[in-house]
Amino acid sequence: MSAQIHKNIPDSAGLNAFDADRALQDLAWLYLEKADYTRALPELQRMGSLTQQLEELALTADKNPPTLQIRARNGADLERIHKHPAYVELERYAFGEFGLAAMSHRGGVFGAPDKLPPMVKYALVYLFVQAEFGLCCPLSMTDSLTRTLVKFGSEELVNTYFDQLTSQDMDTVFQGAMFMTEQAAGSDVGAIDTTARLEDGEWKLYGDKWFCSNPDAALGMVLARPEGGDAGTRGLSLFLLPRTLPDGSKNAYRILRLKEKMGTKSMASGEITLEGATAYLVGDPGQGFKQMTDMINMSRLANGVRSAGLMRRAVSEALFISKNRTAFGKRLIDLPLMRRQLMKMLVTAEQGRSMVFHTAKVLQASDAGDAKMAKVLRILTPLIKFRTCRDARKVAGDAMEVRGGCGYIEEWSDARVLRDAHLGSIWEGTSNIVALDVARATRREGALDALFDYCSTLLTEAASKGLMVGDILERLTRSVDFLNAVANDAAREGEVRAAASAVYNAVSATVLAWEDAQLSDRAGYAGDRLALARAVVAHKLTATDPLSGTETHEAADAALLDRALAEAELATPVAAQ
Repeated sequence: MSAQIHKNIPDSAGLNAFDADRALQDLAWLYLEKADYTRALPELQRMGSLTQQLEELALTADKNPPTLQIRARNGADLERIHKHPAYVELERYAFGEFGLAAMSHRGGVFGAPDKLPPMVKYALVYLFVQAEFGLCCPLSMTDSLTRTLVKFGSEELVNTYFDQLTSQDMDTVFQGAMFMTEQAAGSDVGAIDTTARLEDGEWKLYGDKWFCSNPDAALGMVLARPEGGDAGTRGLSLFLLPRTLPDGSKNAYRILRLKEKMGTKSMASGEITLEGATAYLVGDPGQGFKQMTDMINMSRLANGVRSAGLMRRAVSEALFISKNRTAFGKRLIDLPLMRRQLMKMLVTAEQGRSMVFHTAKVLQASDAGDAKMAKVLRILTPLIKFRTCRDARKVAGDAMEVRGGCGYIEEWSDARVLRDAHLGSIWEGTSNIVALDVARATRREGALDALFDYCSTLLTEAASKGLMVGDILERLTRSVDFLNAVANDAAREGEVRAAASAVYNAVSATVLAWEDAQLSDRAGYAGDRLALARAVVAHKLTATDPLSGTETHEAADAALLDRALAEAELATPVAAQ
């Protein structure tokens, strides 16, 4: 039997993605209050146990993308998007069974008396995305739309739609979307020319939206310029666009076609034209861009969570393959180049994980009214969107290479994960745009100063537990000085990405060290977070001569990788038991 296993391509099908991930267990324990942890733990285990089932659905949905039917067979207008049953079943798990779009807004999910903290949602999405990425876009847009509507919408508007937006009943739930992009106004939001006209006391929208994911959603948030409004972003207002009007008739906008995308094939994206569509003003006129920014930032954070989850999936697969496949008479994991590649993947993936989970903690404090944490959140969100999403592309590509030729075959998920990973650094702002937003938050809002103060506090807390963190503080200080200088000098705009990357790396090292200190009293904790922080400093924040041929941190890397492999050894797929 064992000989047969060794001959076949290693297959991790049946692995419980939560039970196999000790770091996720540790971080859930750290970031959740005891009652929330106790309530969430069985749901995290259940989500982990569903990974194979969800992946099979995801592979089927990926190969059977949605289709747009414009007319019925008798010629009547129909305009219906047909989704494959596999995708519909994924919707049922995400929106229905787990209430991922509802739990941040109301009580009742998993029997909780009140809404659950962001960490519960993001930990579950982190697991879910290791099987399916495409659906996570409608999921996060529904979640973010609900938040924006509650935050800025009128009481009447909230009361009209809240229950359906937060329903777990698949027959009544409303999904959300965000219609912003136009042909002439991609990242340049101020160039939007969709027009809003006040006709007989109702707002009517006219124009084309070029890239609309989830285009048949029951509700969409739309940016439009009221007639006579100012140019640029100052003249934009935010509107809620219903798919169906209160009298049951279809609203006056059409889905023109669906996009044929590189990735996220399971989920529909299309183009729409607004032909006097009825919409409801959300918040104050002329404040649309500012209000939409809140929704965009939540989508950016969700993008980071998804990218971190994809990296975890990639690293988990690579570790499994490397310890179960042989080449040239050795296990792959015993080959020096493979170990080096795996180490780079591991460090990058753990950076992303710590950054998104810690930002969930900051988000919770910000939403509770902490003004300083609101500033910290303001800069952490674009930092994550910039760096974590870009890193996912590289890590997913390396994982495909570890599997080799089979990784290029669509029967496995490597190709799908790689295609999906490229989306994160495009939607809700490309890398350049988001890096410039990091600079803007630094220059105009004092967000970098708030982040430095906060990270200094985290390092002080870590030092109080006996951790030596002086080298991390030194890198943090220098990276913050670098970004401050670049953000406040227009002539240095070309250095913004390098400066943002430096701050991301230094902050991630800070968070990893802080996590280590907080976990030091947890039974069974191996101390890996500090080792990872040291690896970030060594690999990403220390200058090296590429021609020297020396590696001073090889021993530390080897110990860290060996512990990750030991953890992987304990995780056995159900199919192999």
